[in-house]
Amino acid sequence: MGGGPIDLNNIFGLHFFLASDFHFYQLVTYMFMHANLEHIFFNMFALWMFGMVVENVWGPRKFLFYYILCGIGAGVFQEAAQFVSFYMTVSSQVPSFALSQFPEIAHQLSPMLNNWTTVGASGAVYAILLAFGMIFPNEKLFIIPIPVPIKAKWFVMIYAGIELFAAMATTGDNVAHLAHLGGMVVGFFLIRYWRRHPGAYYNRSQGQQFFNNMKRKWDNRGKQQDLGSTNTRANGNVYNSHQSDWDYNRREREDQKEVDQILDKIRKSGYDSLSADEKRKLFDSSKKN
Repeated sequence: MGGGPIDLNNIFGLHFFLASDFHFYQLVTYMFMHANLEHIFFNMFALWMFGMVVENVWGPRKFLFYYILCGIGAGVFQEAAQFVSFYMTVSSQVPSFALSQFPEIAHQLSPMLNNWTTVGASGAVYAILLAFGMIFPNEKLFIIPIPVPIKAKWFVMIYAGIELFAAMATTGDNVAHLAHLGGMVVGFFLIRYWRRHPGAYYNRSQGQQFFNNMKRKWDNRGKQQDLGSTNTRANGNVYNSHQSDWDYNRREREDQKEVDQILDKIRKSGYDSLSADEKRKLFDSSKKN
């Protein structure tokens, strides 16, 4: 069979939304594509270094939700930036240009627009950097080549400033600077929303209680099936199972209450304010999740 090698970046990379090769699923899949080994190495290194800490605080489900949503938001920002660039280019060359002409002109320029492809997890990774800076604002980092430690909040602000300057400079370096900023912007408002509405998406105690209830119902179902053959013994087992579940749920609620208090302390005073016992408690809780 003929045909050249499959270009995965062309299939799963994010195309301009007016291009013929654009598909909505690309807003997710583009995060898992990269231009080269250097690109993926630095993204994954930053994700491992900062994401591991953020995931230990949030838990895997909240972390994954944040990562994917911020990546999608970064892609939307990139699409908006490309739209403005396309509009400016066309309006400068086509007299009496109107927005209603966009579809026709986009169709004519389809081969060129299909070359506007964005790949990489950088937007989502920048959102992770922001999350680290907001959770641990006073944590000191050593950044090469800066000879002195710098607080995480200043580190994030410097990175955001560099990306904003690069985006405004329009250097043509093929780096999606507005996508990086877009990930940080979405992450900032999402974290602010979670802080104001702690139970809106993620409530560790409610989530744990849900799974505990599911486990109790399943255990009770098994105990009830045994009642037909050994009524007296089964009744005693069900009673003991209830007692065991109650004790387990009580311990879980007490442990979760301590963890929530530690997380509140981090939000108010930063990670450095925790005692050694509180850090150990937080780490042990993250391993259970």
